[in-house]
Amino acid sequence: MAMFSYFLHPPRDNFAETMTEVEQQAWGRHFAWLQELYAAGQIVLVGVTLGRINTGVCILEAADESAAREVVAADPVTRAGWPRATSGHSASE
Repeated sequence: MAMFSYFLHPPRDNFAETMTEVEQQAWGRHFAWLQELYAAGQIVLVGVTLGRINTGVCILEAADESAAREVVAADPVTRAGWPRATSGHSASE
């Protein structure tokens, strides 16, 4: 398995402080989805940066870049079109 980085860039500055109720619900689904991936052993690390811009960071394992991109595309908030998601190859085992 290879490891890939996955970043969620917020749709606006101060996003964590200014989330609407609809956005809070969507991010709740995102968090539940991350918990499922973690339980399945697919996530190595996940978190959010602090500060004015709160970028989400995830390191995940996947067979290849295509599989990693499928994981990113399946994220509930990515599917909803709110954040800008980027991914890249980080390391191989």
